[in-house]
Amino acid sequence: METSAVETTGDRRQLINVAYRLLGSVTEAEDAVQDAYARWYALPQSRREEIRSPTAWLTTVTGRICLDLLGSARARRERYVGAWLPEPLPDRAEWHHAGGTDSAALGDPADQVVLDESVTTAFLVVLESMTPAERVAFVLHDVFRYPFADIADVLRRTPAACKQLAASARKRVSLAAAPAMTADQAEVVRRVKEAWESKDVAALVGVLDPAAVMTADGGGMVGTVLRPIEGDARIAQYMVAIADKAAALELLERSVNGAPGLVARQAGVVVTVASFEVVDGNVTRIWVVRNPEKLRPWITYGEEDVDE
Repeated sequence: METSAVETTGDRRQLINVAYRLLGSVTEAEDAVQDAYARWYALPQSRREEIRSPTAWLTTVTGRICLDLLGSARARRERYVGAWLPEPLPDRAEWHHAGGTDSAALGDPADQVVLDESVTTAFLVVLESMTPAERVAFVLHDVFRYPFADIADVLRRTPAACKQLAASARKRVSLAAAPAMTADQAEVVRRVKEAWESKDVAALVGVLDPAAVMTADGGGMVGTVLRPIEGDARIAQYMVAIADKAAALELLERSVNGAPGLVARQAGVVVTVASFEVVDGNVTRIWVVRNPEKLRPWITYGEEDVDE
């Protein structure tokens, strides 16, 4: 087998998708996949020829790299300023329209992530509550349907132990899982946008669940609340206060990780991406990412105006 044949577009896309769901970071996912390929090419030619399935080998190595990163991430996030949220991703079609370029041709890893229910912000936040081993077992088995025998190679545990880890993770998902996205979610997000633009506290309270929670991630790089805000009135007042302070803030309805969300721009630059959880017509959770390092996939939104 030619060693160059191992690095196919399909294989790389699959590895990026696995790594993003494991890490919640496009940059870290790309680094993990690059590291896996570097280890492949560092093998002696004779060793590469012995490997029956390079794709399986790369998946195992990528999984182990992600497992190590998840272990060290806990310590890093203890030092993180404020709440840590996964990196939000735009819809591919809107991203291309906004930027006017084919980012796939540029090899941007964010464009290779398949947007489905396993990358919604709500789902990724639940994954954050798992131990590294639970997360790897659950994502590889329940999301990507890898057999436990293969997962055992990644975790260096028995298949039975991996099955137990996935079952434990599944319980966390069932306890914390958000309801399925409904057709009215886009309409609810639109109501949030209109109330926010008009600085109407009462209208915002009307669309928020009384026990709603807003969590913001600025990474210590931009100003934002460091702790979650709880309650419809407090959230509404905070949103209006932000609108008062932000000059010429432009709100756009956009898909965020495959679900209806909002993007805020100032002077053509994306400064905020918000995701929502909607239950029975009311917003129960809002996740706001303002850390500019996590908004890199949205940079094309600043290159030209998008027609509404």
